[in-house]
Parts: sequence; C-alpha cells; structure tokens
Amino acid sequence: MFEHIPRVPGDAILGLIEAFKNDPRSRKIDLGVGVYRDDKGNTPILPTVKDAERYLVEHETTKSYIGSHGAADYGNLVLSLVFGADSEVLAKQRASLTQSPGGTGALRLAADFLRTNLSPRRIWISDPTWPNHIGIFSAAGIEIKRYPYVDDQNRFVFDLMLEALHQIPEGDIVLLHACCHNPTGYDLSREQWQAVLEVLRERRLLPLIDMAYQGFGHGLDEDAYGVRLLADNLDAMIITFSCSKNFGIYNERTGAFILVAGNKEEMLNIRSQAAITARENYSNPPAHGASVVSHVLGNDALRQQWVSEVTEMRQRIRSLREQLVNALDAHGLRERFSCVLEQNGMFSYLGLSPEQVDYLRDEYGIYMVRSGRASMAGLRSEQVEDMAAALADAVKKFD
Repeated sequence: MFEHIPRVPGDAILGLIEAFKNDPRSRKIDLGVGVYRDDKGNTPILPTVKDAERYLVEHETTKSYIGSHGAADYGNLVLSLVFGADSEVLAKQRASLTQSPGGTGALRLAADFLRTNLSPRRIWISDPTWPNHIGIFSAAGIEIKRYPYVDDQNRFVFDLMLEALHQIPEGDIVLLHACCHNPTGYDLSREQWQAVLEVLRERRLLPLIDMAYQGFGHGLDEDAYGVRLLADNLDAMIITFSCSKNFGIYNERTGAFILVAGNKEEMLNIRSQAAITARENYSNPPAHGASVVSHVLGNDALRQQWVSEVTEMRQRIRSLREQLVNALDAHGLRERFSCVLEQNGMFSYLGLSPEQVDYLRDEYGIYMVRSGRASMAGLRSEQVEDMAAALADAVKKFD
C-alpha cells in the first residue's frame, strides 16, 4: 500500500538544528531555531512557571478531559490578556476562545473553521511570512495569495502592502501579524494599523491576526494595539494566540483560537461551530500548559513577576540588537544593518543572500535560515564581536 509514497525533504529549520548539533566547532552560533535563549544559550523555564507547576503537583485532583473549548479560567484570563481587562469587546461578550495545542494548532483550527463555515476563496499572506502559514492553509484547501511586505532591498514596503490590500476581492481573508513579524521583525505603526483598518472595513475583508509574540515587541499592551483596534471597530475577526514564547512553554503546546463577532448571539453561534472544529481535530486540548498559564495570570503576585520576566526577555533581545549594530559600526556597516534596530522581537531579516548565509555557516559556524532570517535570541553577548566580524567578511566577499 505504501510503495508509491515518495520521500520528501525534511523541514529546513529542523535540518539546521541537526547540522548545528553535529558541528564540532566550539565558537559556532545558532541563529536558526525560533526559541528564546538566555545569555548562556539555554532556553530557561521561567520561575513563575516553576512556581505554578509546583502548585499543580500538590493541588491537581484529576486528569479528566477539559472539554473541546478547554479550561474556562484559561479562556477568560487569555481573553483579558489579549483584549485588555476593560475591553468593550469582552464586556459585550463578542469574543469566544477555544484552547488549542499551541499557536500552530490555533491556525489549523482557524483554517478548518474558515473552510467549513465560510468557504473563502483565498487567504492573503505577507511576502515573506512564516512558512508554515502556507502549509497550514494549503492543507485545508484554501488558496494562498501574497501581498508585498519586504522588498529585495530588505525594506518594509507599507505603501505597496496597502495598495495590494485595496485590490483584494470582497470576502477574502487577510492574515496579519500582531507584532514581531516572523520572519522580518518589521511591524506596523499605530498609524499604519489605522490605515489597514480602513481598508479592511472598506473592502469587507476578514482579518486573521497571528499573535505569537505578545510582550516581545514593545510590551504586553503595546503589542496588542492592532488586535484591539480591529476588534473595537470590526464586526468579525479571528485571532490565533500562542503562549509558547511569552511563557517559555514551547513543549506544552498551549495556544488559543479566538473568534470575534458582532454581538453576543452571533458569538454563541460561531462558538458552537468552533467546538465542532476542535472536536473533529483532536477532541480535547492538553491541560497542563493551560493550567500553568491560568495559575500565573490568576495570581496577582505571580502575574506581576511574570510581566517582569517577559520584560527581561524583551530587553535582552533589544540589547543584543544594539550590541550587534554597535559592533558593526567598527566595520563601517552601521547603516547597512540599521534595519536590525528597526525590527522587533526574536527575529531579524538581515538582507543577506543565500550565498552569504551559506558562507557564514561554512566558514564561521553561524547557522541561520537561508532567507537571512536570524533568531536574535540565539545570540550571546560574548558572540557579538565574532558575529559582526563574520558579517563584515560575508559582505566584503559577496557584495
């Protein structure tokens, strides 16, 4: 039965992980994998997460199913985190949350929900974007279209993006990144979010906001600005949310599929459909990560400590960006790589060619995706000077 099934290439990032692990060089640098790392190169467990897990070990009383929508306390606390405690959207009961296995699981729920209930003709995705966006929506049978986001000179081209949005047919879906755009790090300003809102409203387009990095850009509330603006001013939108990064619980697969409707009655209707979508995918989500998040967000002292932990991670990444650009100044490359300071979050689009990326890997043991996307959180302070010198060599050799 299986003889005809061909082998396909493995995931590029997983391949990078394996190649980095097998590289014997002591001064190698891993900028490929998209996880937060501290200055020792470790992906730490946040102290608040450890506190919550200790509490759960002592007080958890059951391992029973938690239902297709997930735990109610998790849903309420995450909705408050996304929309703000004083949100009119929440006060009017316009939002529904379905707990999902990570942000990727939330995206798959969104894709299946859309295909079943709206039969959209197309979803429009930024060029470039996280590659799995394309895989997920293609697998659900939704046609993929692209709108421009970064040009071949590594510049954020908002005017071209807005022009393209104006041409999208009514009823199509537009996928936007809430903050810390993956892979480029270029984000919309508040004025640009307002302009996008006006186009969405005028063209009657349905926004799907991927919110994987809340807190890693400018702050928990600041990074939610676009989501809250659209939810306050549109009758329908979808949000996919991840706790992997801001809680550091990557392997617990904890996320959320959020629907926003025009009123409470409409919300209850679509919420019933979301339960069926989840049921047909995996029935019930995993409980542990959501229990950790609920305990942290539901405890005032732990929540305050967690906010400090997120701030520390964000500031470390920002500091690394500044350190790298300052180190490049000595090589006359500050202006060439000033984009690093314009970008936000874990990733930076460095504007390197695939040949330069290969050269950095082969000559210096610096690993990153061939698009030139570097995970800034993988860089350690002690490696900044080596990184700057290697980039200068790659620029000199190929530019």
